[in-house]
Amino acid sequence: MKTEIHNRTDAVNLFLDTIRPLKPFYSLHHAYLHLGNTGVHYGEKSAEMEGFARILWGLGPLWSADNTKLSRETQEEISEWLSRYQEGIIHGTDPDDDEYWGDIFDYDQKMVEVAAIVYAMALNPQKLWSDFTACEQENLYQWLDGMNHHELPACNWRYFRILTNMTFRILNLPWSKSRMKEDFDLIESFYLGDGWYCDGVNSQIDYYVAFAIHFYGLVYAKLMAEMDPERSMILKERSTRFFYDYVYWFANSGEEIPFGRSLTYRYAHAAPFTAMAYAGLDLDYGVLKNLVLKNLESWMKRPIFDMSGILSIGYGYPNLCMSENYNGCGSPYWCNKIFLILGMNEDHPFWQAKCKKFNFQARKFLKQPHMLITHDEHGHVLAYVTGQHLISEHGQGAAKYEKFVYSNHLGFSVSRGTTLQEGAFDNTLAVSAEGENRYCMQYGAEKFLANQKYLYSKSSPLSDVTIETILIPCSCWHVRIHKIVTKRPVDIADGGFALPQENGFKLTKGKKNEKYNAKDVKSIKGALCADFPWGCSCIASETGQKTELIIPAPNTNLFYNLTVIPTVTARLEAGRHLIVTSVGAGLSENSDELMSQKPEVAFKGNQIVVTDGEQINTIDLERIGT
Repeated sequence: MKTEIHNRTDAVNLFLDTIRPLKPFYSLHHAYLHLGNTGVHYGEKSAEMEGFARILWGLGPLWSADNTKLSRETQEEISEWLSRYQEGIIHGTDPDDDEYWGDIFDYDQKMVEVAAIVYAMALNPQKLWSDFTACEQENLYQWLDGMNHHELPACNWRYFRILTNMTFRILNLPWSKSRMKEDFDLIESFYLGDGWYCDGVNSQIDYYVAFAIHFYGLVYAKLMAEMDPERSMILKERSTRFFYDYVYWFANSGEEIPFGRSLTYRYAHAAPFTAMAYAGLDLDYGVLKNLVLKNLESWMKRPIFDMSGILSIGYGYPNLCMSENYNGCGSPYWCNKIFLILGMNEDHPFWQAKCKKFNFQARKFLKQPHMLITHDEHGHVLAYVTGQHLISEHGQGAAKYEKFVYSNHLGFSVSRGTTLQEGAFDNTLAVSAEGENRYCMQYGAEKFLANQKYLYSKSSPLSDVTIETILIPCSCWHVRIHKIVTKRPVDIADGGFALPQENGFKLTKGKKNEKYNAKDVKSIKGALCADFPWGCSCIASETGQKTELIIPAPNTNLFYNLTVIPTVTARLEAGRHLIVTSVGAGLSENSDELMSQKPEVAFKGNQIVVTDGEQINTIDLERIGT
């Protein structure tokens, strides 16, 4: 599969390469796509309909643009895909057909997939509406109009109905003005300022703000510029402002920070940049192009497809451990949103621009998502987070939202159990009742704050244990200050960054050992360092606790199937305790380079002084949290 993209033709070929393996798995009349046998909470019928629909996120833009400069073979393949999907839509919306998708009902998963269908229709009104017979049009309209007669969750889902009514307006079909107002009013209530929304009433902030709310808003703004100019202008202005924060979740290499849920959608994370270009925002198209194409290229270098070419559930590799209860076998194809770039012709400013790197600040505070983000010269991006919490029981919520820091190079780990090995507690403080080896991490903060210098949280992982934590970012290191009050003896584990045991997924040939060995673990200046040829992860206890190397269960880290985690461990008696830990890691640094950047930590009475080069942070232990 091509891993370098220079122009629209390259992007078209890449997209077709990723969907071509799907052809044998469609139903007889192409309304369903069966890609595997793992379960999903909404059942098999909706799962196979989902598989069918999500390919439209890429096909819709492709059909809408000028493809005459492509090879004859490619044009023929594009036409074949159009015929396939016209047939599938006709059969899927015919209530008398064996491949009928079923009526839409309240909170129905099919509502999610309607968005891809109406999006493709809005971009291709002739191909996906006018070319249908009157009967086929009536079936399609009645099925889609079910969106206006049933309830949706109070979250980004409301945009599915907005896009439906938008498409009805574009096609001069009856649409619900009241539903449109209701849904936009709700979305507006999510607006936080600075270009940021939350995703629903629970104030959740994650990639859904970007690849859902902003992406849909920009599609609306582009297509409704004449019918709804005022709203379109507001949506564009907010997305422009959002860009200057959101871009910090990425490196110029295109690699984004894995954070939050729905990470299996992978390169959908860069889709907002495509929508920004598509909607004509006043941004540097060279920067947008670089972010989009480099993101795609970075993903094509990872083992994310199975041996038959099907996109897997997982992130850096196939991995069900990190999946949510709504991840079906077709779900990962939500990633096709990035292929909105195919809806822009070769002469579009996006394609004409020369790729350009964004000029990142070394440190950036993002107020609304409570993040402090650092960028270094190696393209290592770290997002220090507080105050995030996933209320819904989708799976692994604590790991996905509430670890201390998230890395675009080292990812994070999810638990397979409650022991230190099974729990894979990287970049978190895990607590167990004394001797039980049943650890848990923070899940929900009682109090939090974030600013330009540090982040704070107060939590109770156990009912009689309270932990206050200060995080101080220092270049590729950070310092953790934990004040722990416990009413009973507990065991604690303060985990560092997970580091791969092997060099990616490459086979080492010959006599050389393919994995780390004992000599690769060193004590350097009081820090425990896993020092491998491909990277280094270090941890130091500034308050004298034990350090050890935890070897977690396989397939817990999102990027690497085998890892090690340098960890500070201690048994604490009932009472008050102070634990101070320094943590650093990187894929490109050797141990000498990494250790040279370790911050100095000094104790002066009730104060802790952290010195990082010329940057000095003084923390008053009596005033933590104020």
